[in-house]
Amino acid sequence: RLNTKLIYRTTRNMSLTEEGQRLYEVLVSALGQIDDALKDVGDTQLEPTGLLRINSSRVAARMLVEPHIGEFLTRYPKTKIELIMDDGLSNIIADGCDVGIRLEQGLDEHMTAVPVSPLIKLVTVASPDYLKEHGIPETPQELSNHNCLRLRHKSSGALSAWEFSNVVGGNEEFEIEVSGKYISNDDESMIRMALNGTGIIQHLDFAIAEHINAGKLQPILEDWAVSFPGFYIYVSSRVRMPSKVRAFIDFMVEKRVKIES
Repeated sequence: RLNTKLIYRTTRNMSLTEEGQRLYEVLVSALGQIDDALKDVGDTQLEPTGLLRINSSRVAARMLVEPHIGEFLTRYPKTKIELIMDDGLSNIIADGCDVGIRLEQGLDEHMTAVPVSPLIKLVTVASPDYLKEHGIPETPQELSNHNCLRLRHKSSGALSAWEFSNVVGGNEEFEIEVSGKYISNDDESMIRMALNGTGIIQHLDFAIAEHINAGKLQPILEDWAVSFPGFYIYVSSRVRMPSKVRAFIDFMVEKRVKIES
């Protein structure tokens, strides 16, 4: 039927021809995919079980994961969670993690990603007391006259530049190197310093929403704020997804839908 020879056969042994070897490799790959598909179907019927290792940036862990861990463990009592907080670009496979949570721009192309937060805005804020004493800047360039509190990235050691969008100029985004008298590698420390009136910070809106809503932090330069896709939960597209991972992704998407509604 194939009109070609697949096997060399002698009285003592057998071996594949070149065409036989190619066919063998294709069939092995296809059978492996079929086996994975059958396991995936079976896994959907299994109760999520075992240790789920999550690698997340600190902000995402604090705002998106930690508030809901108790509910997830109650819903799936045979699971356990290990939460690794890491602000670097983690290789979840090399680090032995099941899932990661990062902003979209930090994702590898070989990852399958699902959004777990709404769109995020990068806001510039200060306490009302600071602004009353030092005045409110009208443009990003006027920040040079203010004490801008700066975040040092733990992974790279670089100071974070402040980002803005030029609404008048067609929403063109640009960065400004601000200066100030306080630097920290912890974003919660930056928030505390802003709350006590030390200076101005730039942060993700949903991470400081409670302080803004309470009037403890006041947004400034709102017409210059940058918006971008939020956080994504991601897994390797090359690894079969066990039921515990599938359950956690569905759970996080459920929480995102509630936030958006």
